[in-house]
Amino acid sequence: MLGNFSYHNPTKLYFGENSLEYLKDELKNYGKNVLLVYGGGSIKKSGLYDDIVTILKDCGKNIAEIAGVMPNPTVEKLNEGVEIARKNKSDFILAVGGGSVCDYSKALSVSIHCNDDPWQKYYIRFEEPECEIVPVGCVLTMAGTGSEMNGGAVITNHESKLKIGHVFGDDVMPKFSILNPKYTMTLPKYQMIAGIYDIFNHICEQYFSGEDDNTSDYISEGLMRSLIHSSGIAVNDPQNYEARSNIMWTATWALNTLVAKGKSTDWMVHMLGQAVGAYTDATHGMTLAAVSLPYYRHIMPYGIKKFARFAVEVWGISKDGKSCEQLANEGLLAMEKWMKEIGLVMNITDLGVTSDMIEGIADATLILGGGYKVLNREEIIGILKSSM
Repeated sequence: MLGNFSYHNPTKLYFGENSLEYLKDELKNYGKNVLLVYGGGSIKKSGLYDDIVTILKDCGKNIAEIAGVMPNPTVEKLNEGVEIARKNKSDFILAVGGGSVCDYSKALSVSIHCNDDPWQKYYIRFEEPECEIVPVGCVLTMAGTGSEMNGGAVITNHESKLKIGHVFGDDVMPKFSILNPKYTMTLPKYQMIAGIYDIFNHICEQYFSGEDDNTSDYISEGLMRSLIHSSGIAVNDPQNYEARSNIMWTATWALNTLVAKGKSTDWMVHMLGQAVGAYTDATHGMTLAAVSLPYYRHIMPYGIKKFARFAVEVWGISKDGKSCEQLANEGLLAMEKWMKEIGLVMNITDLGVTSDMIEGIADATLILGGGYKVLNREEIIGILKSSM
């Protein structure tokens, strides 16, 4: 492994069918004014909302609520939450939902006591918080983003047509997260599949960088193989606890910074997908799926050895005297076959993108280094057109 790094993850995890029992123990560590954040009505239909409110009341907490956090939380929703939190003097945020609810809660945590415009400070200037940070805990109901154990917070600004993620430091990461795989089983199948690809792509974004013999790559390959196996089971039997639990655990380890160690990392698929999402408001995992293969086929010649390794170690393709180029192409074909089998959206047209949006989406795409090829605007346009 090349380079120097430190590793610390401050989030405490409770995993399994009985994990909610530990919420009361964690709540003792935080203030009385709890801000309960959630999305639509699914947690009320499932009974989870009532279970959590009962625990909060039993612990003597004052409860304020922010409901209706959307799949791509907006800057307007963030500003609304800041007002509610300030009015209720909230000193702890409990996020109950999927990655968007967790992301939103982290963005809220650094915005409540911020004297600046949070969008400008954190998402345009990419500054770090200097204010008091309100601690966050998560009860996860969807596997995908890994937001339960990282500092990432993605916010959408429809007026600017921008969807931007800010990865904050340790102080913003959830203090604890509760992961019960059964909470994910009420999700619509479409959302489950989108989450599966979000997990897979998180691993790819870190894997497809660097050329050294890196332990992080071996871990990534194991996580990808586990996800491919469990996804096939879950798509056919969404109530299979073992498969859903493996998917949930893989999602957490895919993006809790572990497999990024010793890696430069890429993240351009996310930049492309987020730009598509800003224009269409499409489901995040599906935007990633729609742009992935055109992107990887474009950069493959610049990282051919890693793509060949991907084919062999992740997809089980026999070397059998084949060139790196042959292996790399077969690996991406195997990936494409799997993506279609589990039901992913394979082009941005099906997500609502029209040809007149392409240049705007390209302009909204942040260009990052770290991968095998730093893209220019013309390349981004070409990849987007290939994704149509």
